[in-house]
Amino acid sequence: MPPETPAGLALLLISGSHERAHYAFVLASGAAALGRKVVLFATNGGCHALCADWSGLEDAGRDGRVRMRGVAGLEELREAARELGVRLIACEAGLRAGDIPMAALWPGVELAGVATFLEAARACQMLSL
Repeated sequence: MPPETPAGLALLLISGSHERAHYAFVLASGAAALGRKVVLFATNGGCHALCADWSGLEDAGRDGRVRMRGVAGLEELREAARELGVRLIACEAGLRAGDIPMAALWPGVELAGVATFLEAARACQMLSL
């Protein structure tokens, strides 16, 4: 009998804090490295994590402290997630609510709504940060 395909992981990033965005990418890249299908949907303050310049995250300076302690920073984790095929979706309404222009998004980030996320998350384990 063939091995079971691992359940996908759907991450909902609502918070705009560096700590939660950082861990969302830890989980996303870790799950993708284990062969799981991963979708990360960011809305509200979490949209800053999907911007090319993520310095709009609350306590963005935390990244330097994390990296000084030998932990991968947000930029490394984002690149790992991209290389591992994590699907990144920014909420269109979340961008509008936060007055974040679509042009600010990191290249390759999709723009969609909650219905797209829920369809992508079908039959996935779902976590909210």
